[in-house]
Formats: sequence, C-alpha cells, structure tokens
Amino acid sequence: MDKKVTVIGAGNVGATAAQRLAEKQLCDVVLVDIAQGLPQGKALDLSEAAPIEKHDAKIEGANEYESSKDSDIVIITAGIPRKPGMSRDDLISTNMKIMKDVTAQVAKNSPNAIIIIVSNPLDAMCHVAFDASGFPKNRVIGMAGVLDSARFRTFIARELDVSVENTHAFVLGGHGDTMVPLPRYSTVAGIPLTELLPADKIEELVQRTRDGGAEIVGLLKTGSAFYAPASAAVEMAEAILKNTKKILPCAALLDGEYGINDLFIGVPVKLGANGIEDIIQIKLTDKEQQALNKSADAVQELKDKLKELAG
Repeated sequence: MDKKVTVIGAGNVGATAAQRLAEKQLCDVVLVDIAQGLPQGKALDLSEAAPIEKHDAKIEGANEYESSKDSDIVIITAGIPRKPGMSRDDLISTNMKIMKDVTAQVAKNSPNAIIIIVSNPLDAMCHVAFDASGFPKNRVIGMAGVLDSARFRTFIARELDVSVENTHAFVLGGHGDTMVPLPRYSTVAGIPLTELLPADKIEELVQRTRDGGAEIVGLLKTGSAFYAPASAAVEMAEAILKNTKKILPCAALLDGEYGINDLFIGVPVKLGANGIEDIIQIKLTDKEQQALNKSADAVQELKDKLKELAG
C-alpha cells in the first residue's frame, strides 16, 4: 500500500488500532514496542488473519524505530494504563518521560509525519509531544473528543432505542472529568437532543459520558478501555489518509480560538492530508463557555505540573 502508519505501543489499544487500520485497508502498519517479541508476535498473528479478513496490508512488528521510517502518521499509545482508583493525572510523571523519548524518535525517523496522541493524561501528553517533536501545531493532534463523543452517542442511542448512525454528538474541552458534552449541538437524525429527552435524563447521559473511561476501568479491574479508543484514533487517521476534510472533535493547540491560548483543548477541527486544516468555532452560551474555561483551567494545571516535573 502507498501509505504507512506506525503505532507505538503494542498493548491493547495499539494492537487493536493496528488491526483496524489493516482490516480497513488504509495502509501498511508498523507496530513498535520495547517488549521483546510482543510487537513481532502480534504483527505475525494479525498478518495470518489477513487471508481470512481479505486484506493485503503489510503488518510488521519491531522493537526499534528504524522500521517506522517515513511514516505518514504515527499513533502513540505508549504509556502505563490507568488502574482502578487512579486518575488520568496520576499517570503524568511516568508517561511524560515515555512520551518525550518516543516523540524524539518519531521526529528523527518520520519528520513529515502527523502525530495522533492517545496516551493519558491526553491533553498534557499533547504538550509533551508538541515540544519534543518541534512539529507545527497542525501535525500534533490529541484523540479525545472522538472517543468521548462516541460514548455520548452510544448512551443516546440506547436511551432512545435508535441506531447509533442516527446520533451525532459534540464533546469539547479536556479529556477528563471537566470535559464539556454539548447537548444543544447533539442530534438524532437532525433533531436536537434537547427536544427528545428531558433535561434531567440528558444530564444523566452527560455525566455517564464524563465517567465513561472510569466506568470501564472499574469493570475491567486490570486495565482500561481499548476497543473504542483504538477505533477513535483510526477514524482520525482515516480522515487524514483519505484527505476527507472530516470535522471531528480533537485536541488541538489553540491560539485565541474560544478565547483560549497556548493550550491543547478538544474542539471541532477539519482533518485532512495536512492534519488539522481548520479549527471550527461554534457559538457557545455563557454557561457552555464557562464550562469550557473551567476545562481549560484543568488542562493548564496539568501543563504547569509538566513544567514542575521538567524542573
């Protein structure tokens, strides 16, 4: 295939992302992990499924970054996952070092790549990757809103007993407890959610969306979500590889948009061959803007913590 995507981290999220990329026939895939044999074994297993799944994507596993050379996109899932009782913020110290080292290798081997960050705490890791890579802001993107919106859409569809394909939802802000689901901009077959459900039920769904990751961590007990996060990252990659100009909620570095400066925040963006090709500004009510500002403050705290850890 003429496109190449490297997935860094061969754990559950990374391996599932590699599977989705290959089975959608989007690109050849390189799976990189420091664990000896792990990426090679998973890559071989996925390759042996290809005749059954009917795709010709080449899937390679590696412990070094040379195999990732000249990738079009690099999806970074590397880092320790959340455990029960652990917040995304608790991960910051360990994952900051991992992200810094990984991104330096990405920039060295694939200087023209677009980076999609999946590792938590998401917004903070975007800042680490942006600084370590030296890439322009349109080529460093965080996967957050696509996942959070998918969770919101799932809960809406179940509540109304309709197809998930009829549901559309927007979730803005940081990828954490302060995320900002927007019921006013969420629709079912074009009908605003606010006309279909009472306010108290909508608030229930909003809160479940905020707690979506923690709910799965609590159920799994030994890990965190991986099917939906992988699908979300691959949806972003597909929009970039196919240059579809698809509008998706992603973590982007803002420069005055929504009144926010120098922070990675989840907002609607247009994704194409150049990565983020436009940031879409939608009108917010005073209450929605206040919620987004609160979310930005939480991201700023993480950013400040990164500076402290960096000394």
